[in-house]
Amino acid sequence: MTEHPLPPSHGQAVSGVGPASGMPPRASLGLVAIFGSTFFQLVGYFMLMPLLLLRLKGDGVSTALAGVFVATGWLGVFVMTPFASAITQRLGRRPSLWLAAFVPVLAICGFLFSDLLWLWFLCVLIEGMAAGLRWVLAEAVVAEFSPPTRRGRNVGIFETMVGTTFVIGPALLAWTGAQSELALWIALALTVMGLIWSLLIPRMPDAADAHSAKVGLSGVWHALRMHPQIMAVGFVGGFFESGLTSILPLYGLALGLGATAAALLVSASGLGSALMMLPAGMLADRMAHHPKQRWGSERETRTRLMRVCAWITFGATLVIPFVSGTPWLAAPVAFLWGGAGGCLYTLAMIDIGSREEGVTLVNSTAVLVLSYTLGGVLAPALGAAALQWFPTLGFPAVLLLVAGVGVWLLRRAP
Repeated sequence: MTEHPLPPSHGQAVSGVGPASGMPPRASLGLVAIFGSTFFQLVGYFMLMPLLLLRLKGDGVSTALAGVFVATGWLGVFVMTPFASAITQRLGRRPSLWLAAFVPVLAICGFLFSDLLWLWFLCVLIEGMAAGLRWVLAEAVVAEFSPPTRRGRNVGIFETMVGTTFVIGPALLAWTGAQSELALWIALALTVMGLIWSLLIPRMPDAADAHSAKVGLSGVWHALRMHPQIMAVGFVGGFFESGLTSILPLYGLALGLGATAAALLVSASGLGSALMMLPAGMLADRMAHHPKQRWGSERETRTRLMRVCAWITFGATLVIPFVSGTPWLAAPVAFLWGGAGGCLYTLAMIDIGSREEGVTLVNSTAVLVLSYTLGGVLAPALGAAALQWFPTLGFPAVLLLVAGVGVWLLRRAP
């Protein structure tokens, strides 16, 4: 499907964004629509997933099978992400975003109008695939359609907004109650609002590489070969921001904290992520476009900032031996892990968004998402095992290894 750009009204770009500035016409409207559609869809998603899990447990489904159900959603993300570029090349960016917004509406209808367990598994798989497509496309479009001098700010705002949906969705579920029939309808309404906002996305110009870029697995492999260090940064970011957050309550209990204090470590990590990503993006803009290029070229500036974040994860991990004697240190450490991890992902997205565009950018974003997700999956598995069998030495050793690899790779970055 071929897309054609709409000319800016009266020959002017919206908000200074247009051909004169090298940006697609009506890019500002596109950014607003993508922000709004992603916000409503993700709030609905993060309200839906715990709701379905609680419904399954209430119906007597075993804990193991309920865990497989949740994992099926992530399986959908993994399955779809490598093929996001192929779908984008075939349909175009705007129709692909419409598809990612429309499919979840059908999936939630399956949850609403059927109690068949196999159908629920199919629907959650489809929901995860749509989420994976949305994740990759939204990140890539926000980075590409942002003016160069405001790309860091826009990406930082977008990542911060995504982080708030992790809180707002479950909070809405707690307000309505998991057993309320209204809860599932609210999740559907939010998802429909995301679809409506997606329909506001204006026509996008054809990507310059729409027919020449490698797509699918070959495209992902090409992107990995082109940016191995950036993708490694994504892994470290996912490990410390997303992965460790899920086992912080276990770490708190191992320190002797009460259940409430241990659970609050998750809040400390989330607060660090929410508060640090936007300043990191704005600082990247300010330093990269300094009139005297005091910190080097744009890419050198972003690399310097990523090195600082990698050292923060390493330095915070070095504090672990002292935390056992002073448990109050656990919250600042968690804050730094979440904040630095989130900043690493944000800066990596800004970096590839500044150097690539079109389908090639979708490929690189897909690899970044995959590497971030892989870090988020491995952190709880390795960390929980280390806490159980080698709590004194094993847990900090695993974390130091991952943080050290990030520091080492970024020291070698050009």
